[in-house]
Amino acid sequence: MVAIQQQGDTVVFAVEGWHKLWALRSELRIPRAHILGARRDPEASKAWGIRAPGTSVPGLLKAGTFYFDNTGDNKPTFLDVQRRENTIVVDLVDEEYNRLIIEVADPAAVVALLSSAAT
Repeated sequence: MVAIQQQGDTVVFAVEGWHKLWALRSELRIPRAHILGARRDPEASKAWGIRAPGTSVPGLLKAGTFYFDNTGDNKPTFLDVQRRENTIVVDLVDEEYNRLIIEVADPAAVVALLSSAAT
């Protein structure tokens, strides 16, 4: 799971617990201006791609960096999802990742926060 905190003009995505080990990342710091938007999408983590590096246990967990064919820009996607029902997608620009597919405690609140950050 990922906790999200706004610090000035930066949004901090903190990977929690054992997920740090599985995702091989502890946090991402994204300038607010680089967040295009966020949406709830429980199906997003079902996508198949090349894991490099990270962890994938089918039907249980996806965490780390993944490359998907459908992005068109050759940038990876960061995933950290165990419970699909709490999944959001954060679209990014001018970042290492083209999007984040992450599990959060309160998807509606996080989408509202990140959507306001995008404006």
